Amino acid sequence: MTATFDEAVRARLRAPNIWYVGTVFADGAPQVSPMWVDLEGEGELTFNTSVGRVKEENLRRDPRVYLSHADAADPFDRVQISGVVARFIEGEEAHERMDRLAHKYLGSERFEWLMPGEQRVAVIVRPVKVRHIVGVERFRPGGPVPAV
Repeated sequence: MTATFDEAVRARLRAPNIWYVGTVFADGAPQVSPMWVDLEGEGELTFNTSVGRVKEENLRRDPRVYLSHADAADPFDRVQISGVVARFIEGEEAHERMDRLAHKYLGSERFEWLMPGEQRVAVIVRPVKVRHIVGVERFRPGGPVPAV
């Protein structure tokens, strides 16, 4: 099952917003990192990491990923995306994609913090569930009923 992005969520993904990306350790514990994220086409999203980083290792073992972003002006205006890794892109293309993210977020032509021998990995995520919540989230059906 694939979810779609509405225009408001696409705008958030296109803008240089920091997203919190969660992966799952082997023991089931969550791992969360602030990340640069971008829209990939109209239906997927992408971020970039390196071979050997915790995110990369977690996602190769368990492709589930969770992203969240809260508007800086209104933290109760937030987007939550559950997804799965659709594919990994490595080699020169992954480095070029990191350069594009650096341009988007910093205005620089290249990602300047590459370490000697570092191998970048672009992660392409297919969304499974997309939620855009503004204000206090309502209870689920069958939950408490607000007093009148």
